[in-house]
Amino acid sequence: MLTRRSFLASASAGAALSIAAPAFAEAPGPDSARLLARARAELQRLGTAIPHHDLVAVANYATASKAPRFHLLDMAGGTVSSLLVAHGRGSDPGNSGWVKAFSNAFGSNASSEGAFRTAETYSGKHGRSMRLDGLDAGNSNARDRAIVVHSGWYVSGAMAATAGRIGRSEGCFAFSDADLPKVLDRLGPGRLLLSAKL
Repeated sequence: MLTRRSFLASASAGAALSIAAPAFAEAPGPDSARLLARARAELQRLGTAIPHHDLVAVANYATASKAPRFHLLDMAGGTVSSLLVAHGRGSDPGNSGWVKAFSNAFGSNASSEGAFRTAETYSGKHGRSMRLDGLDAGNSNARDRAIVVHSGWYVSGAMAATAGRIGRSEGCFAFSDADLPKVLDRLGPGRLLLSAKL
């Protein structure tokens, strides 16, 4: 089991042996066109449920947690920025770094699948965070389950490089301390965050 103490010890020991993967990748990947097309289709499907169509976030959980798989899509400019994001431990009981299943159930500690509308920011136990409203059957309990956007000590490029995966949340979209402001400030309320295996 990877704890904060064991990770810090292993990261210190291995720091000279490996170069940390970036937690934030600016360059768009080869799937940019596919991501943008899916985002446009979701915006059309959801219509007025999403007030702002300029920026869309996509968490592609078909990708391992060691890779930047949370994509901020500039819908007008067509550019994509990608970051590391954690998934829920209930979605990956074996701690493999891969999402095995989604759940909308209370107490599942799993990531949920579907379209979310970003909502208000607040200060909670993880510091600055953002609430989410689930718009589909697979994530309709998001607000009541307290599935939010927040930072987590267990998300970093160093951990991805050292452990071959990052840590797990309790179903929330967790980012590194350095990346969280990029997500919250760019998204703001009233935008689409899509969680899926693409």
